[in-house]
Amino acid sequence: MSTTGQVLSADAIAALVDAAREGRLPEEAPAPQRRRRMRAVDFTRPTKFTSDQERRFKRGLEAFCRTASTRLSAELRAPLELEVIDVTQLTWGNAHTQIPPASISAVVETRQIGTRMLLAAERGLALGAIELLLGGGDLAEVRERRLTDIDWALARHFYDRLVTQLSVVWTDLAELELGVTGLEMHLETAQVAPVSEPTLTLTMEARLNGVSYTLALLLPWSAIAPVAGRFASRDDAAVGRGEGDAESVRRAVGRVDMTVRAEVASVELPIEQVLALQAGDVLRLGSPADGGVTLYADKVPVHRAKPGRSGSRRAVQVTDRVGRRA
Repeated sequence: MSTTGQVLSADAIAALVDAAREGRLPEEAPAPQRRRRMRAVDFTRPTKFTSDQERRFKRGLEAFCRTASTRLSAELRAPLELEVIDVTQLTWGNAHTQIPPASISAVVETRQIGTRMLLAAERGLALGAIELLLGGGDLAEVRERRLTDIDWALARHFYDRLVTQLSVVWTDLAELELGVTGLEMHLETAQVAPVSEPTLTLTMEARLNGVSYTLALLLPWSAIAPVAGRFASRDDAAVGRGEGDAESVRRAVGRVDMTVRAEVASVELPIEQVLALQAGDVLRLGSPADGGVTLYADKVPVHRAKPGRSGSRRAVQVTDRVGRRA
């Protein structure tokens, strides 16, 4: 007799028999139950946007930061530096709550497909830009105030300039143009997507004349869903190229200058034979006299041709493509 792989002695077996007669058998320990494997799921962080799309949007926004910094610094006559500091996926509701309070938001529309996204900036950035547009220079003295109609007009001008530079990036990414449809002071009214909509939040730091502010682009999935394929990687997009793309490539290289030469035939000789050539020597080319000539584009044979004249000039007439049988 054995328990758990161990052999019992005769005395141990006798003790078990006596215990059984008296009802004192030890209770068997319950078999351990297998614990269920549980995985935590954070529903506030969706994964609708692929990692490749995230990288493309981040690279595009970095390009926007460079160009917008240069253009707006010149217009405001003060240094403006924009830098991408974070890219994350959230639901629209959670992304919305992370916008700093008292921000001014621009509702941005994609003109070709009519979808919308949100560009939000801290109010201090807009007030600083307004002060500089009016000729001021000391942003440390800019205080919170109620915006007048002139302030709103200048704030709209500032956001228009930002979105114009962003539109250049969008055109390069997906051949889409962006435009501002309106400004919102209260975030409650700046709802452009359902609260559960997967949203890519691209957060930037704006340093205006040495003062730091937060600028965020909220991109809901619905804003790119109709044209999501355009935001795929360049390599993936190349797989599905059609005749239109091939024609574009032909037009792009069509104006490149190329040396074309006509060759009757050729022969290779050692250098000593070339040096020994004299007037009257005959070289056998190994090609029939009626075989015509070959047109070369640089060093590549492309056509067969017949020699002739065009007016007073020598010319050739193309008869066939090299490699194609007549």
